[in-house]
Amino acid sequence: MTRTVSTRLGPPNGTSRRELLRAGGLGLMGGLSLPRLLQVAAASPAALRGRARSVILLNLFGGPPHQDMFDLKPDAPDTVRGEFRPISTSLPGVQICELLPKTARLMDRATLIRTYSHRYNSHNPYNVLTGFDLGNDAQNYFAKRTDHPGIGAVCQYFGLGSSESPPYVILPAFPGYTQALRRAGPYGGYLGSQYDPLFTMCEPTFARESTGDYDSVEAMGVPFPPSLEVIPEITPARLESRQALLARVGHRLSLPESGLAVRRADESSRKAFALLTSAKTRDAFDLSLESEALRDEYGRNLWGSGVLMARRLIEAGSRFVNVHWEAKGGNHWDLHANNFGMLRVLLPQLDRLTSALVLDLEQRGLLDETLVIVMGEMGRSPKINGNAGRDHWPQCGFCLMFGGGTKRGCVIGATDAQAAWPADRPVSAGDMAATIYHLLGVDPELTVPDLSGRPIPISHGGEPVWEMLA
Repeated sequence: MTRTVSTRLGPPNGTSRRELLRAGGLGLMGGLSLPRLLQVAAASPAALRGRARSVILLNLFGGPPHQDMFDLKPDAPDTVRGEFRPISTSLPGVQICELLPKTARLMDRATLIRTYSHRYNSHNPYNVLTGFDLGNDAQNYFAKRTDHPGIGAVCQYFGLGSSESPPYVILPAFPGYTQALRRAGPYGGYLGSQYDPLFTMCEPTFARESTGDYDSVEAMGVPFPPSLEVIPEITPARLESRQALLARVGHRLSLPESGLAVRRADESSRKAFALLTSAKTRDAFDLSLESEALRDEYGRNLWGSGVLMARRLIEAGSRFVNVHWEAKGGNHWDLHANNFGMLRVLLPQLDRLTSALVLDLEQRGLLDETLVIVMGEMGRSPKINGNAGRDHWPQCGFCLMFGGGTKRGCVIGATDAQAAWPADRPVSAGDMAATIYHLLGVDPELTVPDLSGRPIPISHGGEPVWEMLA
């Protein structure tokens, strides 16, 4: 039965790209302290009673078109409704795109938000990963020390994580890596670089060369952790050389760091190396330990492999794993042109891996404690442009969730006749962040200090979407 809820309850000169990726991947993973966890418990008696133990967030970088995926409008004018037809799902009364048949069979397990709405018209995953939506390209094109911390960074700050596995991981590489820049969103920001995630690396291959940004060719490959070739044997000399590389790259990036921050970074780097050399972490990154049949279920492309790796990481103890869908060969969701041609390549991949992940977690008894999120930083414009594409539209988008304390068969919000604006129950970036914190057991009303010591609310004024909580 449908639960429809409409009322609010580039690399520096002299350093190779691969070296930059490898050094950047040595995420600065700190904050694994019991005192910090106890501080949270003292601040909020409910802080340790979250339904979700971990989060797998699939970020469809660029802005997926909601009206061609989860909010089709078949009665809208030709210039709006698009080329795809809606199909029925396992949730009575709810239809989604015909290119998502496997996902359609899972909608009775899902929570679907159709009214993710905010003010941040930028391709940085800043609003998705922090809950803050008042920035813009001019302020946030590059990550900087004064940025708000990502949700995974905040969770580390409050002590959530394991000492045996990286608590916060981004696959297959840092946001912006295809343009040799670091986009705002995933980092520790003013909390410090010791709360940055561990970034994996990737070297995808393609069956043919893409003709341009709007010609999507399936990216094949498997993400891998930085410095994998030195595992399990890492000598002091090689460790020292890696640390020297980190120091060189950090200097060239000209990030303002105090002496204390540098010491923290050194300590965090040592923790990163220790984690990367542990058998538990090594196994989590090793997809050869999975059956061939399961790997086929997820798909052998970069995204299916990344999502399967995310599942292995949360099993090993990671708390927040973000699969960031960005690669060369038109592997993105910024569909200003050839929207429908691109989606004919992208949607079958998304459909396959989403179904595989949900069913895999369910069979392993992990779905109830794992929050799965599929979303992008914005939606797309209702009107199809002259290049058969859709343009930026932060006013409305979607968020699809499974498990982790969410309701099954729940639809939040409704849009107008052209899927342009929320007709009811808009959900902000802050609301999404607050919901994630609440499900993880972190009080969404907590604050963290910025660089001047001011208390900044971690949910940026957002409130949990109570209607979707089981």
